[in-house]
Amino acid sequence: MASSNMTLNGVTLERLQDRVTLMRSFDNLSRALDARGAMDGMDGFSQQALGILTSSRLVDALDLSKEDPRVVARYGVDDPTFQRDGAPRMVRNFCIARRLVEAGARVVTMNFSRWDWHGPDGMNFPEGRYNMPLLDRGLAALVGDLHARGLDQDVAVVVWGEFGRTPRINNRASRDHWPQVSAALLAGGGMRLGQVIGETNRLAEVPVHRPVRFQEVFATLYTSIGLNLRSTRVFDPNGRPQYLVEPDVAPMRELI
Repeated sequence: MASSNMTLNGVTLERLQDRVTLMRSFDNLSRALDARGAMDGMDGFSQQALGILTSSRLVDALDLSKEDPRVVARYGVDDPTFQRDGAPRMVRNFCIARRLVEAGARVVTMNFSRWDWHGPDGMNFPEGRYNMPLLDRGLAALVGDLHARGLDQDVAVVVWGEFGRTPRINNRASRDHWPQVSAALLAGGGMRLGQVIGETNRLAEVPVHRPVRFQEVFATLYTSIGLNLRSTRVFDPNGRPQYLVEPDVAPMRELI
């Protein structure tokens, strides 16, 4: 999303307030007809959107021209090349992520590059040689930045995808989807780091020791920020309560 979409381009605060008043009049009509409480949930999203439009903190955080050029240079050089179903290789977005945290963002999510390398052109090796050093540099710069600014105890970094890749190279010199096992990297957040948790068989096909579920990582992060997994609930826009994780999930004992 362009930073220009987060500012009031040609719209005064007074005109914005008029639009808010009109929106609320429609909301009040809808609320009278709403028996499920869905509008209550939507109010929170509207307040967040208006907060973005009426504050300069977010826009300033997105503006890397306000960052020390020597710091930005440590992240490397962006490759904004469009990829048909993946994110561009914007290594400096890692720096923006840190700036967003300093501006008050509680959660920052970013996509980096395209990792779906099982096409007919044998993309696995050339793409890996290009993408992995970029990711390594941007991530290392982010973690180093967090430590240098004293944020490493408060900010957790999680790097992962939705599944792994096949242990064997296919007949197109590429790798396919492999949901049986994958990996994640965690840093910061006051966790006990410097360890490898879990183990696969020698062919990296399946976990054979201490398999970790996705929800265990979430449970660890929630616990680290002081949320009680058994009593804390969130309510969706329809007013239905949802627990943070499934009842049988606990934080990773190795990390906290």
